[in-house]
Amino acid sequence: MLKALRRAADRRRQAHGDYGWLFSPYTGDEMVAIDCETTGLDTRHAELVSLAAVRIRGDRVLTSDSLDLRLARPASLSGDSIRIHGLRGIDLVDGAGVKEALEQFLDFVGNRPLVGWCLDFDLAMLNRYLRPLFGFDLPNAGIDVAQTYQRQLRRSHPELDVRPRFEQVAERLGVPVMGRHTALGDAVTTALIHLRLARGPMLAERLC
Repeated sequence: MLKALRRAADRRRQAHGDYGWLFSPYTGDEMVAIDCETTGLDTRHAELVSLAAVRIRGDRVLTSDSLDLRLARPASLSGDSIRIHGLRGIDLVDGAGVKEALEQFLDFVGNRPLVGWCLDFDLAMLNRYLRPLFGFDLPNAGIDVAQTYQRQLRRSHPELDVRPRFEQVAERLGVPVMGRHTALGDAVTTALIHLRLARGPMLAERLC
């Protein structure tokens, strides 16, 4: 309820602004898979390191129509996070500023529905920057692929209580993992998992 009220307030405030069009209903046939790499898992304090998005049209992942951004080195970059995403300070020397990166991201994504693995994490990270810089949270509809997998698994095997793991789900569904822990690689893999799951009940025998 609070989320809906905030979105309505954002829509009113942005009605005549540069990004008012983001709040219009999407009528096309595309979605966008997104992924963020960060300096940690606490969305209150972690900082963005890289950000990627790739469009999905019908049953195709448009890898040639993608966005892959590295940001300027954040203050909280540490050895622990570097070991996960592989991006060192030297790799981020020419990285974009956060505002510039988010402008590119908003222009690329538009008002298309978003697809993500544990999407709430990515949205929390992005919205923490978007609200102070642009005055709104992302209004896009969203599909959390991890939750989709869990729902399908429960329908076919209600006795199981499994927390899905990215690589494990990809392997079970026969989806290649494209550059794990790179923002673009994870976005593409997430898009492929989404398309595989969209085929529905026929996957029951492969989900566990």
